[in-house]
Amino acid sequence: MVLSQVLVSARQAPAILRRNFGVCVPAAQKAADPIQQLFVDKIREYKQKSSGGKLVEPTKDIQKELAAELERVSRVYGFKQGENVTDLPPMKFENPDLKPVVPV
Repeated sequence: MVLSQVLVSARQAPAILRRNFGVCVPAAQKAADPIQQLFVDKIREYKQKSSGGKLVEPTKDIQKELAAELERVSRVYGFKQGENVTDLPPMKFENPDLKPVVPV
């Protein structure tokens, strides 16, 4: 029984190693392709610009559109003047009383 498990594992090992090697090696290497390197550089640049959770390089039109949309959401859902629309309301969950449901 143990011998059969070892044989099955020995047959599956090349496929597993090939798959893991194929996934890990490109991730560990520096990008050899210049297009791939440009993509990685742009992602790093975007990460630096997007710190703080704000829009990256917003135009005046985009800022106006965002303000109008937040105003619409506050009107539709009844937020008071000055409340932050992007915050979630506090959620409170209580455990129900199960004594009447469970027979003794």
